[in-house]
Amino acid sequence: MEKGLSAWQLAMMALGTVIGGSFFLGVAIGIKQAGVSILLSYIIGGVLVYFILAALSEMTISDPAPGSFRTFAEKAFGAGVGFVVGWVYWTGIVLAMSSEATAVAILLREWMPNTNLLLLGSSVIITVTLLNLLGAERLSKLESGLAAIKLLALIGFIILAVLLIVGFMPGVPRVGAGILTKENWFPAGISGIAGSMLIVIFTYAGFEVIGLAASETKDPHKTVPKAILYTVVVLVGLYIFTIAALLPLIPTASLTEEISPMVAALTRYGIGWAGAIINIVLITAILSTMLASMFGLGRMIRSLADEGHAPSWVKSKKDVPYRGILFSGAGMLGGLLLGTLLPQHVYVFLISSGGFALLFTYVVIVATHYIYRKKEGWLPEKREFPGYPYSSYIVLISLLAIIGSMPLIKGQGAGLVAGIILITMYAAIYLIVRKVKSSSKYQVGTQQQEQLTNFHAKMQMEMAEELHHKKKE
Repeated sequence: MEKGLSAWQLAMMALGTVIGGSFFLGVAIGIKQAGVSILLSYIIGGVLVYFILAALSEMTISDPAPGSFRTFAEKAFGAGVGFVVGWVYWTGIVLAMSSEATAVAILLREWMPNTNLLLLGSSVIITVTLLNLLGAERLSKLESGLAAIKLLALIGFIILAVLLIVGFMPGVPRVGAGILTKENWFPAGISGIAGSMLIVIFTYAGFEVIGLAASETKDPHKTVPKAILYTVVVLVGLYIFTIAALLPLIPTASLTEEISPMVAALTRYGIGWAGAIINIVLITAILSTMLASMFGLGRMIRSLADEGHAPSWVKSKKDVPYRGILFSGAGMLGGLLLGTLLPQHVYVFLISSGGFALLFTYVVIVATHYIYRKKEGWLPEKREFPGYPYSSYIVLISLLAIIGSMPLIKGQGAGLVAGIILITMYAAIYLIVRKVKSSSKYQVGTQQQEQLTNFHAKMQMEMAEELHHKKKE
């Protein structure tokens, strides 16, 4: 507790998880969907993130349990929900991170063209796993450094974009309002904003690591609320300023997810060197996301094992959940191998469950918080979640609507189906395991009863024989 994570370290770990390839590349899909109104989507997304984190904050302050939202869900809804939430989250993130390892390998192969993709990807996963074994304190310092690189890259882009817009970039004519004067600000109306919300939430995803790391902070009651405030302010501010600076520089219709919008915008004005730097930052961003995700996965597995929801050999009593981290690393390697063995469309179907797993987790966090607030005794006097219970209803409906919109986004319909299959599969596994355990307990109990009955019968026979001998005497 004396050497735990500070509020800023926790916030930097959250920022390290959140700001990844989904923003540097994936934001292009959202901008094409909503046009200039993507700014409104990011403001709405930021509000949803605030409420989800506020809900997580209240529960964490009340009980900084290692399993965070999984443990809270189990207390509120029962062991079955705790089992399903934990394993769906773990599986979705493992598959998503194995995909991120492939993305890093593809980027690295530009410098090592003759290196096998599977070997590069495996090396990335092994490195991320070993670094997580260093412990929270050391990892947070590394993660803070990597997160700082991403933050500086976004700040650097904003500065360059502003210089281009106001005409202070040497050799480049003043851009001014640029493309914005010709753009349709609401190309698809309300449906465009609604359609972009899925991508927007994905670019915000990962902040739940704050809850998973809360048990390793100096003073959760003070540290967690501060970390959440820092995360929301920095994240929402940077995202909105970055996109606001980007929009005047490049037509939204020309954007593609194959190249970062920031790289495309700077290259368009002859600043190719800055684009090359952002490509390097992209590698750093993905590695940073993988490091922080592995941190959370190790704690999630330990929480599952402690409740008897995972194999006993995964348990670890030490501060660093070595076995959970190694188990998660092995899972990522398995996911990477699946990418080479399975047909491409099957593999894409599997990894698309990662996005659903996160959205499902956020629904569970808000629903669990609603139950906790109804019980009142579970939560601290200081409230972080305003407008309860009406805000809970609005956030839940919004999240469910975003999940329901997944089929409207190209490639995300598979994520919804894969996610539903994951939930069904783990629910079935839980019921089977519970039945087997109940059956084995019944058998053990029956055996013990039989042994006790036999013991009593034997004792009665011995007493009868002893009485018989006494009568003869």
